[in-house]
Amino acid sequence: MAYDYQPFDYTPPPGLTSPEPRHKVVIVGAGPIGLAMALELANHQVPSVVVDDNNVVSTGSRAICWSKRSLEIFARLGIADQALKKGVTWKVGRTFHRDREVFNFDLLPEAGHQMPAFVNLQQYYVEEFMVRAALANPLIDLRFCNKVVGLAQAGGARLDIETPDGPYQLEADYLLACDGAGSAVRRIMGLDFDGEFFEERFLIADIEMQADFPAERRFWFEPTFHPGQSALLHKQPDNIYRIDLQLGWDADPETEKRPENVIPRIQKLVGHGDFRLDWVSVYSFQCRRLARFVHDRVIFVGDSAHVVSPFGARGGNGGLQDVDNLGWKLAAVLRSDAPPSLLESYDAERIHACDENIRHSARATRFMTPADGAEHVFRDAVLSLAASVPFARSWVNSGRLSQPCLYPCTGADHPGLPGVSRPGAVAPDAPCGNGWLNAALAGKVTLLAIGQDAPQVAGTDPMQVNTDDFIRARYLGDQARALYLVRPDQVIAARWVTADTAEIEAAVQAIWEGRA
Repeated sequence: MAYDYQPFDYTPPPGLTSPEPRHKVVIVGAGPIGLAMALELANHQVPSVVVDDNNVVSTGSRAICWSKRSLEIFARLGIADQALKKGVTWKVGRTFHRDREVFNFDLLPEAGHQMPAFVNLQQYYVEEFMVRAALANPLIDLRFCNKVVGLAQAGGARLDIETPDGPYQLEADYLLACDGAGSAVRRIMGLDFDGEFFEERFLIADIEMQADFPAERRFWFEPTFHPGQSALLHKQPDNIYRIDLQLGWDADPETEKRPENVIPRIQKLVGHGDFRLDWVSVYSFQCRRLARFVHDRVIFVGDSAHVVSPFGARGGNGGLQDVDNLGWKLAAVLRSDAPPSLLESYDAERIHACDENIRHSARATRFMTPADGAEHVFRDAVLSLAASVPFARSWVNSGRLSQPCLYPCTGADHPGLPGVSRPGAVAPDAPCGNGWLNAALAGKVTLLAIGQDAPQVAGTDPMQVNTDDFIRARYLGDQARALYLVRPDQVIAARWVTADTAEIEAAVQAIWEGRA
């Protein structure tokens, strides 16, 4: 069943007839990152204007693998239930060498989490859900067919916008560039990426077919149906399957996209021709980023700030983690609850995360497309060993799947508490009363008390939980009690077994100064 691409309504903006008042935030780009940014700011009662030069969701499935952390963010944005209902939930990955399965893995082998490891859902559905949520939110002014053509900064940002009815200007305290890898904002500012471009091409195809392939990630190195190259298969909603086929750098993109060339390749993979092509593209990729994400009053978020290879699902998921990090900080600055220097911690933390994503993506790409000689010999030896020797399986790299990074953090850290909940990590989920712990920690600075009373400390929301098995395993370990200070983005800032008020107050101050 093909997706029904319906255009959203264009409405002439008020700036066409009279100057608009200065806005707090203007967001450029109404893809999943720009829309998520607007929804997250609205959660903090910050209004925004979102402009996009288009009026329809993205063509083709594009980003499809949404990680557990992204689903937790979706819950804050109000679209998790829709994503879970529509999407294909999975957690098992299988890796093959030629026609032999060499190993498989379970991305979420333990119980006690609200969200699954991954949900496969086409990007156009995610955008549709977010657009509907944004249009229903009185704090979000979503403007389609509004194209940014100019930009200046002077204690804020001034944008020149073109519409079907003519030009106008917008002014804002902050401009958030969420306009993707081909960012117009980045181009206007004369900024470019640093990093590595990979000389490799892949065919990406969505096909519609009735099939009994399980909801798993399946990756092949050198399969007999596609000799000498790699292949990837994912199941999506609506009987749509995503297929990625390595082509080699010499492949001509226009030739490879022709149905007469695509269909025979896919027939070899699925074993028949009873399918319909839904979307086809040929892509190459980069692992690159801006030197800085914060440029005075212009802040880059998502693919406008960084791009990685698609293997490991780090593009869309990494962009949502940018939103996760920036939303509460920008809201605090706009409320004058924190100095503008807090935004420098967004720059530092997300560059740290971006470099980790680039490192993982680059390593996966080199393993999948090794150079002739020693690299290729090593790759083939690892694949041969992995089928029978467990230690070699950790060396097989078809894309380390997206997980939130561990931020550098100087907050207090009691060494006897579990590593999974150390400072800098996203607070691990667990059942909590009639709900879930991670969700209860969102949007505020929380002082979480386990096995003891929660002290009253200015600037914190105290919370006390029972010590069931999941809480004990993830937050206590061998200790009888603990205190956790958690940031509004559910990242742990500090933890103690016991602490006095002065210690906790100092840690709270460090959060708002961008030091924790």
